[in-house]
Amino acid sequence: MTTLTPPPIELDYRIAFDQAPIGLVLSRQRQIVDCNQHLLAMFGAAREQLIGQSFAVLYPTSDEFERAGDRITASLDAQGRYADERVMKRVDGPTRGELFWCHVTGRALDPRHPHAAGIWAFEDLSSRRKLRVEFTAREREIAALLIDGLTSKQIGKRLAISPRTVDVYRARLMRKVGAATTPELVNKLLAG
Repeated sequence: MTTLTPPPIELDYRIAFDQAPIGLVLSRQRQIVDCNQHLLAMFGAAREQLIGQSFAVLYPTSDEFERAGDRITASLDAQGRYADERVMKRVDGPTRGELFWCHVTGRALDPRHPHAAGIWAFEDLSSRRKLRVEFTAREREIAALLIDGLTSKQIGKRLAISPRTVDVYRARLMRKVGAATTPELVNKLLAG
């Protein structure tokens, strides 16, 4: 009995990039140079709406875009990697303007120049984490950092605000979601 072996598969990296099961973006100077189909579907965008555009089109506000850039620059590890969870904005289609939680992981090709060129992966978390309450831009940032387990002092340092200001925002978040403690707040944020 002879076994048939399938012919070798020639890898086409463009197809692999375009069909990856996670949103992928190639960037230069915080502009989208290329992206895959999954990212377009996630953000409800057509290719021509994103290619050549600033990442700012994917953020709820321009302030959040600017602060995210500052955090990335300050938080790259030695290999030029960065990851966080943040609220992003759908670009077009029936969900245009909808805000959703997104896990973002990226790598600067040159850690000394974090925004010069990079590759970024985006994972839509909305199937397991819904935004049911209206938060301000700063509340969204602090909520994301609380979910990451940071203390008020660490959050204050990362956002260049005082730990007391962080505590004020944490109290607002707790009131909005009906939480009595920080762990309960985090659980409610994670549950949506």
